Amino acid sequence: MKGIPNMGNIMKQAQQLQAKMAKIQEELSEKTVEASAGGGMITVVANGKQELISIHIEKEVIDPDDPEMLQDLVLAAVNDALTRAKDMMNQEMGKLTKGINIPELPGLF
Repeated sequence: MKGIPNMGNIMKQAQQLQAKMAKIQEELSEKTVEASAGGGMITVVANGKQELISIHIEKEVIDPDDPEMLQDLVLAAVNDALTRAKDMMNQEMGKLTKGINIPELPGLF
């Protein structure tokens, strides 16, 4: 059957890809990104698994008469940190999938 790729080879490549993905995910859990809002009054750190690691709030930004401002600043910093973490993850996973050539399998679809 000319043109049909070796299924054993495809399975081996899939297992190698899976192992590389697991390693990248482990490495991403150790990498962090930082984001801030309010001129640095709120700082949020997240890891590459898109988990928050820490939130630091300067006491000067805490105004009991305006809790909405603090909520907005925290929300902005958290969203920025999570976006940065997602971008970092996509960039690392993109390195893994770059150049992968998936052969056509006639009759599969």
